Amino acid sequence: MPRRPRPSPAPVAAPLPAMYPKPEPADPAAPFAPSAPSQDLSEFEYGLIILTYGFQRWVQNCMGAANVHGLNALDILVLHAVNHRARGKRLAEICMVLNIDDTHLVTYALKKLAAAELVLVTPQGRERHFETTAAGEAACLEYRKVRESFLVPSLTWVSGRDGAVTEAAGFLRMMTALYDQAGRFATAATAARPKAPPVHTKR
Repeated sequence: MPRRPRPSPAPVAAPLPAMYPKPEPADPAAPFAPSAPSQDLSEFEYGLIILTYGFQRWVQNCMGAANVHGLNALDILVLHAVNHRARGKRLAEICMVLNIDDTHLVTYALKKLAAAELVLVTPQGRERHFETTAAGEAACLEYRKVRESFLVPSLTWVSGRDGAVTEAAGFLRMMTALYDQAGRFATAATAARPKAPPVHTKR
């Protein structure tokens, strides 16, 4: 029988460049010069900072226009997270939705909302579930009405085309993932370094 020709070997793909390559040893005496992408990122981060505080002001102003006063921005965001999809949520679920690691901040906000009778706390076994009361549901509904009347029309005019806001939301989610990943890489890469003592913040 004639021998079958051997198949040609598959081409070897070129290795992908590492997303976080090991930095070259730097000269301590050399001045640091940020790269062009780093400067672009600084522009984005500055825009993100002023957007963050502008959004927090809007959240409080919107809830005030809905005739609910005395809550800060985090309290309002926690209230909306509890109200979302109208089902009882655990503390861990609320923190995950808001991407907050410090559970004490959310716990304190939930205590304030419960004291204001906007959130109902229901023990279920060893855990507690949180859901909005009728007053909390009404506050969220009025907030949505104010948002629909004063923010949505302006945003539609600024975006200029369908899908622009959705694309921006996707970009922000992608940047969140990149920041999380870069933070893990940076922590792992510097884990062996001697740790400096914490800075003193109390006088």
